[in-house]
Amino acid sequence: MGKTIGAIVAVFVAWTAMDFVIHGMLLQSLYAKTPDLWRPQEEYKTGLMFFVTIVEAITFVSVYSFFFKEKNLMVGLKYGALFGIGTGISMGYGSFSYMPIPYYVALSWFLATLAEALVAGAIVGAMVKGESPVAAPAE
Repeated sequence: MGKTIGAIVAVFVAWTAMDFVIHGMLLQSLYAKTPDLWRPQEEYKTGLMFFVTIVEAITFVSVYSFFFKEKNLMVGLKYGALFGIGTGISMGYGSFSYMPIPYYVALSWFLATLAEALVAGAIVGAMVKGESPVAAPAE
């Protein structure tokens, strides 16, 4: 259980740092071109953003920890890739379908989400080892 909690903390820290770099630095000039779509910085809901990130980190790590029988770096990366594709499509292109964001923002969100999920997959694959506490399904 300690490794699972450590992985949750590590994923949360990694995602928070990556979000700062990706959205706060790399994509900031893209966001500046569409100011009507975003809250002014003084209206950001920072506490909510951290809450969402920790809940997502808990969920991501828990799925891996409790439901994957085989646990290693390669399995973690595969899980991260699948999670990243699924959530990245929703984040980037799902948002593009109903928000008037430029295509390059949608693509950037997809790729950023995929990158964050791959990093999280590497973290869980490296940190969480051993047998799943959940019984394997009957064959």
